[in-house]
Amino acid sequence: MRQPAVFIDKDGTLLEDVPYNADPALMRFAPGAREALALLAAYPYALFVITNQAGVALGKFEDGALCGVERRLRQMFAECGATLAGVYWCPHHPEGSVARYAIACDCRKPAPGMLLRAAQEHELDLGRSWFIGDILDDVEAGNRAGCRTILLDNGHETEWRSGPRRAPGARAADLREAAQLVVLHGLPPGTAVRAREAPR
Repeated sequence: MRQPAVFIDKDGTLLEDVPYNADPALMRFAPGAREALALLAAYPYALFVITNQAGVALGKFEDGALCGVERRLRQMFAECGATLAGVYWCPHHPEGSVARYAIACDCRKPAPGMLLRAAQEHELDLGRSWFIGDILDDVEAGNRAGCRTILLDNGHETEWRSGPRRAPGARAADLREAAQLVVLHGLPPGTAVRAREAPR
């Protein structure tokens, strides 16, 4: 049986939004995030971070810097009693200045590529999974992948471009409230099944 997941956007949802940050020392939980991870850790969801990192394509930092960011994310999850099953980055941007990353891709949100890849590599049930983000591009990516979606209504969405796949299933003030919605409308508590590690 495939495992359900909770996919969480990184900047502005899980962490305070520091533009183009790749310095682990500047990573801080957004309001409600610590409580959210502690709550979700008691339920049988695999937890993933899904994030656009256009700073690579725009020459703001090297792609190797994301390894340090991932290590810090794993530490932060562990501090809350949670396990980070995986992190998926999109380093691309079609208007980037670093040629090999300056492409149109199928992974940059609102495309669902990172979610589909996670589902394949970790044997996830997208229909029983959730995607939580702070902008409608997150919502669209989650909807296109077949997940249930929650939009954090925290002021980070400024364009409000509508579309058939850009309507969230629910709204929440912060990640803690979003996690409460997940456990209220999702699976009963139980022994968490670990997602298998993706091949390195």
